[in-house]
Amino acid sequence: MSTNQANNSKITVYVVSCWIFAAFGGLMFGYDIGISGGVSGMDDFLLKFFPNVYERKLHAKENNYCKYDDQLLQLFTSSLYLSALVSSFFASKACSALGRRPTIFMASVFFIAGAVISAASEHRWMLIVGRILFGVGVGFGNETVPLFLTEVAPIQLRGAVNIMFQLFVTIGIFIANLVNYATSNMHPNGWRVSLGLAAVPALMLLVGCFVITDTPASLIERGKDEQGKAALKKVRGVDDVEVEFKEIVAACEQAKAVKHPFRNLMKSASIPPLVIAIFLQVFQQFTGINAIMFYAPVLFQTMGFKSDGALLSAVITGLVNVGSTFVSIYAVDKVGRRKLLLQACCQMLISQLAIGIILSFSLKETGTLDRTLATVVVILVCTYVMSFAWSWGPLGWLIPSETFPMETRTAGFAFAVSTNMLFTSIIAQAFLTMLCKMQANIFFFFSGWIVVMGLFVMFLVPETKGVPIDGMVDVWKSHPVWKRCFKNE
Repeated sequence: MSTNQANNSKITVYVVSCWIFAAFGGLMFGYDIGISGGVSGMDDFLLKFFPNVYERKLHAKENNYCKYDDQLLQLFTSSLYLSALVSSFFASKACSALGRRPTIFMASVFFIAGAVISAASEHRWMLIVGRILFGVGVGFGNETVPLFLTEVAPIQLRGAVNIMFQLFVTIGIFIANLVNYATSNMHPNGWRVSLGLAAVPALMLLVGCFVITDTPASLIERGKDEQGKAALKKVRGVDDVEVEFKEIVAACEQAKAVKHPFRNLMKSASIPPLVIAIFLQVFQQFTGINAIMFYAPVLFQTMGFKSDGALLSAVITGLVNVGSTFVSIYAVDKVGRRKLLLQACCQMLISQLAIGIILSFSLKETGTLDRTLATVVVILVCTYVMSFAWSWGPLGWLIPSETFPMETRTAGFAFAVSTNMLFTSIIAQAFLTMLCKMQANIFFFFSGWIVVMGLFVMFLVPETKGVPIDGMVDVWKSHPVWKRCFKNE
């Protein structure tokens, strides 16, 4: 899309409603991230499904760091992400064959089914089935929604519009923390309310599917040129879309020549966006963010907060998470992607090291932190969450969605989503055990990864601000490292 064409677009009520309704896919994902840790710490839930953990919690003086270390409890959280990992590849096929809107519709249906079964669970197997259905919903939603937002956004607002997905993820986490705080004293079924309310954002997404249009690129890719042109006029708010329409048609014609997009990802020209997409997702998880967000209530209880206090502290960090994402929406198309990523690495590193040092010297296997130090740790967690929320959180989804060409876009993004889900499940499954074995050193572990992330961005991630989606090849060809992948062209 040319810059002039982009600047002629108008922001209409319909366009904004498309962005908001689609972004409910992020709210769905965020609610689940936030709800899992709170439910995992509720006594009624533990007593019903994980009585061994409940007994260990009653004798917490034995070991602060190990009282929640249980592989089945961690499987409750991680099973969703293993399910999402597998389903993201099916979502990629659905995205290409059926379109973005039908795939988003399927995401909401699976997630609603997961909420119903989870809330009605009487046995562990029902819980796991519910988590698997949640995972399919997340896999389909996370594959499709960032692509949808990127494809309907005008170029000058592409970063900000795509970050609405991450904004709604943070809002979902915050709402989940509030729900957990409210239901923690609803005995004995508070956990059922928390899990059942996951259906609400999915219902909003379902309703949204009857409002939003499919993306012009998706329609044209499937041979529906006239519908695609009409959709383009709707999402641009103007009738003069001929230039952009021809560019999309040209990109789709090129994409149709590629019969095996997953195989095409193995070609040298596809290596730069594929490597960056995969490693951004790996590093996003090795910041330690989901470890903190999944288990914030549990983590704060480990530091000595009572159950309500731990949930309230998680609410505070959730509020910081939401507020800081607005910084990214404002800055991403002004400051650029690279500067936000690098600045955040510095802030996250300082916060993680400080938390690790405080806990190393002050939180032993028995006893608690004094109130002043516990408050300092909460503040440090907030500064850490703050920097993640305006950088690695949203940009981990934005950059992969805007760097693949049309012919490998859904396939490449499927690798990004599945990588995210794989490493999210690894962290979710391992974190409480790592906390038990490594104790405060776990924060030094994540700090080491943050240094690696910074070096990766410095040398391998180009600036993509203001670059048309189908013009990324010129960025790769001029990059000091990635230009080697194009030396035979």
